[in-house]
Amino acid sequence: MFSGIDEVDWASMEHAYGPADDVPELLRGLASDDPAEREAALDGMYGAVHHQGDVYACTLACIPFLFELVVDPGVQDRGGVVELLTSIGGFDLDEDDEAEIDEDEIEGAANYAMAAAAVTAGAGVFFELIADEDPGVRLAAPLALATLHRHPVRVLALLRERLPVEPDEEVRLALVEAAGRVALRHRPLAERVGKWLGLLASRADSPGLRLAALAQLARCSPDGLPGDVVPVVSGLLREMRSAPEESGGRVEPAGPGTGAPPGGIPARENDEPEPGSDTTASSAPAAADSEPVEPIEPVEPVQAVDPEPMASAEAGRGEHVVTPTLVGHLRSLYAQENAGRGAPWAADLLRTLHVGLDDRVGDRTALLADQLRSPDRHQRIDAVRMSGGLIRAWRGPYEELVALVGEQLADPEPRLAEAASHVLEELFGLAAPAADALAARLAADPGGWVKTWAGGPPGLGSTVKALARLGDARAVPALAAALEREQVAHDVGFAVGCLGAAARPLAGVLRRRLADVELDENAYDRASPLLAGLTALRAGEATPEVLRVLRGAPEYRGAWLRTAALRALGAFGPAAREAVPELRALVRRPGTASATEAAEALWAASGDADAVLPVLIEGLESDQVHDRRSAAVALGALGPRAAVVAPRLRGLLAHDELWLRVDAAIALWEVSGRTRETVAALLTAWEQNRHVRVRVAECLARMGPVPEGSAAAHVLRSELVSVRRHNAMDGGYGSHDIHEDEKLLALCRQALRGAGKGSTP
Repeated sequence: MFSGIDEVDWASMEHAYGPADDVPELLRGLASDDPAEREAALDGMYGAVHHQGDVYACTLACIPFLFELVVDPGVQDRGGVVELLTSIGGFDLDEDDEAEIDEDEIEGAANYAMAAAAVTAGAGVFFELIADEDPGVRLAAPLALATLHRHPVRVLALLRERLPVEPDEEVRLALVEAAGRVALRHRPLAERVGKWLGLLASRADSPGLRLAALAQLARCSPDGLPGDVVPVVSGLLREMRSAPEESGGRVEPAGPGTGAPPGGIPARENDEPEPGSDTTASSAPAAADSEPVEPIEPVEPVQAVDPEPMASAEAGRGEHVVTPTLVGHLRSLYAQENAGRGAPWAADLLRTLHVGLDDRVGDRTALLADQLRSPDRHQRIDAVRMSGGLIRAWRGPYEELVALVGEQLADPEPRLAEAASHVLEELFGLAAPAADALAARLAADPGGWVKTWAGGPPGLGSTVKALARLGDARAVPALAAALEREQVAHDVGFAVGCLGAAARPLAGVLRRRLADVELDENAYDRASPLLAGLTALRAGEATPEVLRVLRGAPEYRGAWLRTAALRALGAFGPAAREAVPELRALVRRPGTASATEAAEALWAASGDADAVLPVLIEGLESDQVHDRRSAAVALGALGPRAAVVAPRLRGLLAHDELWLRVDAAIALWEVSGRTRETVAALLTAWEQNRHVRVRVAECLARMGPVPEGSAAAHVLRSELVSVRRHNAMDGGYGSHDIHEDEKLLALCRQALRGAGKGSTP
């Protein structure tokens, strides 16, 4: 094994962390008899040689040696190597990607292409691995074939032949998933795959397999789903809960005379071969370089392999030692998450199904509601998490679902209650149906009001945040307790802001704690939560304490601290008149960010436009886009008193920076009252960047009812009928995404209210 490995000039190559001269050791580690060494080597391959999916020259040089590993039956844990090869070779670079590649990315793109070509060229070996004695290899091989092999028709034929003789349930599910992957990658085959999946979904011999078929059907051929998909899936989940545990998922293989075609489904008299299909098939693996043929649906059953030597996939993975690696950590987390689960793969199947159901919010909501009523806590944990994903991405009526999530807060299983509180934390006003459940949990668990971590400042517990974000006064005692701790939670000020007037009783303790803050290098961490709370409450009586911070801000992060203090004084308005002399001194340093911030606060406290206008005009000419945006926003607050800057603001409507164009357009309307060019600029930005829509809608709502039939009315109505949240992202999300989208919807309705009864000037 590894013939020629020492002849490769590894030292001349690099990986994510420097010279690649350690790669031979990693490759040999993958073949070690020591499980800890194998896992450390795999971790090193993902961490350095294939770091975050990157392909380097050394990654390409590894490919032949990785293939040597996967075909050697003496190597343990080969399934992990198959998965590594699948990841290295499975990158798709479509035409859109190619158009966006710049000169710095050409080499990386070439490496991806060469990796795909090299792994695809050797993908024929995965045909042999589909029936390997190692269940971990059998688990990884189907997806490798579906992703990498150049003849998808032969891949599909083998997947279907293998399904009725595969003894392990989890591997059977992988075979079905691979068929779905083939259909997604090769759309002309989707109809044929969908037909097969439909048969499996209705007639397969286990509820797990039927659920897997439905999940893949939803992904690749959603029109083939049954009309009653929700009760069907709910019935399968009940069947899975009530069925006794199967030993390794083994099923009786098809044998001569049984009449069972591939796929684990019984034959029916009316089953006919697909058009153009052959009537016989060989169970031998197809050669990698053979020509594709039409999909086959054999009449004669495939001869079963002897299942006795084949252990289950779970058993085949064995007991892995705990290693201080990312792979080991993820494996440990997976084991903890699935401890006690009868079917740990069920959650993945349901997630796949939900992805396939996509915008069918009603069906998805009904399915999750049924899961949340399940007696199986694991199913409810999964349902809670998937409910969060659904609400985060799609708009809909969620009152019943939210109430059911709230019911989980009372469950004695801590993971379930914690998952529910985290979901509710993101919902803000949508969490109202769970308000009483949140208040009950808050009262029952004072120890969870504040969470502490070794590596950072304390933070509020998710139940406290969820209730505060609802504006529910029952969160006030928890916030008061948090403010009395030696180290104040970093997010307490934001929670106070959500509560609004209900948090007014906290002004005194916020003021007292701010007065006690030591103005050293850690002052920002201690003072910023308190300043945020006082800002939200507009607590002008705290002006002396805020001025102390403003005057004594240390050098380290002092600019941040002064900004927070100036925002507080600006929020206090005329109640901060004691600070006016200090603010006048600060605005005498025009051209700086602090001068702009001081000018905003001075205008709010004194209303002296003559003092602040020159400072803001100079800020509008800054070299820094952020400073120009701040100046534009501040000028807009002056309204007609700043009409003289209208030409300058109009000139910014053609600036390259979109956010500056938006701020300038809004300020232009505020200082001049002219809407035509403002609305045109705002609607252009709306289409160019979805993240500006809340800011644009705020301005349109303040302008008054938009004219019926106008471009603005069309844009706003289109937003209101969209089911997808405007800021939904694939693969990521922000903690305030739902709140921002619901705010956008409310602003659109406000801007349209009364449309047609008047006109915008």
